[in-house]
Amino acid sequence: MARARNEPEAGPGIAGVARVDRRTKNLTKRLQPGEIAVIDHVDIDRVAAEGLVACKPAAVLNAARSISGRYPNLGPEVLVSAGIALVDDLGPELIAGVRDGHPVRVEGGQVWVDGQPLASGRVQDAETVATAMEAARAGVAVQLESFVANTLDLLSKERELLLDGLGVPEVRTPLDGRQVLIVVRGYHYREDLATLRPYIREYRPVMIGVDGGADAIIEAGYRPDMVIGDMDSVSDRALTCGAEVVVHAYRDGHAPGLARVRQLGVTPVVFPATGTSEDVAMLLADDQGASLIVAVGSHATLEEFLDKGRAGMASTFLTRLRVGGKLVDAKGVSRLYRQRISNLQLSVLLFAGLFALAVALAATSSGRAAYALLGTRIDDVVSWIHGWFVGTPPESWLPAVPWSGTAV
Repeated sequence: MARARNEPEAGPGIAGVARVDRRTKNLTKRLQPGEIAVIDHVDIDRVAAEGLVACKPAAVLNAARSISGRYPNLGPEVLVSAGIALVDDLGPELIAGVRDGHPVRVEGGQVWVDGQPLASGRVQDAETVATAMEAARAGVAVQLESFVANTLDLLSKERELLLDGLGVPEVRTPLDGRQVLIVVRGYHYREDLATLRPYIREYRPVMIGVDGGADAIIEAGYRPDMVIGDMDSVSDRALTCGAEVVVHAYRDGHAPGLARVRQLGVTPVVFPATGTSEDVAMLLADDQGASLIVAVGSHATLEEFLDKGRAGMASTFLTRLRVGGKLVDAKGVSRLYRQRISNLQLSVLLFAGLFALAVALAATSSGRAAYALLGTRIDDVVSWIHGWFVGTPPESWLPAVPWSGTAV
């Protein structure tokens, strides 16, 4: 009997339906639990890995090298720690030979399709990832040299924007003198949003979602005031929620996401600038007079900057120099607003206060009279309830007219 198209291949190892896409960001939108992710991603970064982990695939097959050695990228460690099988460096034949929705089987480092071996790669585990990361740290100096060169190049191209704010468009959302919360769907954005609830409730900041960050704001129970990005990873729901939309365009004015926004009936603002959408959001908030910029899911440490890639790293670094003391990382704000007293402690404190009040009342004559009256009324209520079950209500609760009911 012929095997069904979506029926997993028989045999040892891990079998499942393959989902294929060269861009990991696009793949995570349709990858389902138990399926096998097929990607072509050199140096898997942490954000991409966390997106894959959230989809709960059975395995991740990478046509490229998950750790090339250029710098200590964080993605493979995230995948391996989550217990997801990772096989990388499988070569271009992997993407060419595996069809989306077709069953595949992974045994060791070998990939089987239709009962035939297709490609061989290297199985990554905690030990191999740690060894590769240690070797990659030796390349940090080279990456930093490239970073300096990229920074100078970007500064020469965006001098007027970064230093003088020229080219920043006008927006209708009032930002002058207000605090702004910029949400990027990056590192630990869910946890940061959850811990920032007291801050959001008290200060009511302007909420700006960067691409998929707008969906993160909606998932957390809020509505974004503004959506900024190239519109490649934000949902139609977020774009049509009533927020002001700012499309990040290339320096030459070309904006790939502009047509999509207009098709939804939304009139956007176009912001041409080199760099990332995250940086564009910060520059816009600073130029419009925001008093404080709180960043959720952004990059802060050296490893996170390297994990972002050299091209985006220079833009992010210069943007942070531009916004200066206005920028606060969400993790710092959440620590300042973290509740120091637990609910259990509050309950115990409340009970102790009520008990002390009750003892104080019992020590006074009026308090003892009140307790005696309260005890009498409680006895009356208990007797009344008891009377309904035995058939005759207590006399103190009988109506003025003679009782004519029938005993139960």
